[in-house]
Amino acid sequence: MARHICDSLDSTNAHALRLAPVTPGPVWILAHEQTAGKGRRARPWVSPRGNFHATLLVHPCEPAAQVALRSFAAALALREALVAVSSLPQAFSLKWPNDVLLNGGKLAGILLESTARGQGVAHLAIGTGVNLIAAPDASSVEEGALKPVSLLGETGLRVEPETFLTHLAQAYAGWEETLTTQGFAPLRKAWLTHAARLGQPIRARTGTATHHGIFETIDATGALILRTHHETLAIPAAEVFF
Repeated sequence: MARHICDSLDSTNAHALRLAPVTPGPVWILAHEQTAGKGRRARPWVSPRGNFHATLLVHPCEPAAQVALRSFAAALALREALVAVSSLPQAFSLKWPNDVLLNGGKLAGILLESTARGQGVAHLAIGTGVNLIAAPDASSVEEGALKPVSLLGETGLRVEPETFLTHLAQAYAGWEETLTTQGFAPLRKAWLTHAARLGQPIRARTGTATHHGIFETIDATGALILRTHHETLAIPAAEVFF
């Protein structure tokens, strides 16, 4: 699979979508530094040298709902790559919808961005950020959010971004093939095996309400299934707090 290695970019996702109309996919774009990295809800993503900032650009042909399931493929691949470089399978868990935790702290995040074609998706950028050597100060995150951690700080392991990309690209290719040939069911099963706080109380904040309940599972569309005191909700998008 093609790779573009850049010294510095504003954002690997933004760069990928700029290239998308003239770049056959899939292609990985890695930047050693981002000057305007972002996470969910356009929050700044601290992107110093030594951390991992990369985007996979693809040109999907499925309906938009199916395209969105690649966030789970990305999360599973990211965890697999982290296990490969650390040999610490029990240390990593998956937080819905798209974070990877290390020893209970936030190590990595995934951001999907796309451009539309009619009712479908023309280009999809799957952005991944991993705190390989440094994490933001805990005071910089929202109250109630998980403490940011780094791979180096938690394990003492120092992994170069390009080395990590090799592991991630290989892992993602496997999960992409599974998704396209077998559907979401095997990804759902694997994701739930590593899910953080499954069967435990969580708080899910949507754009209009905050719900408290038990994290029961994810459904066939990837939605969070939350059992409250009054009902069972299927929540397609939210921020989750422990």
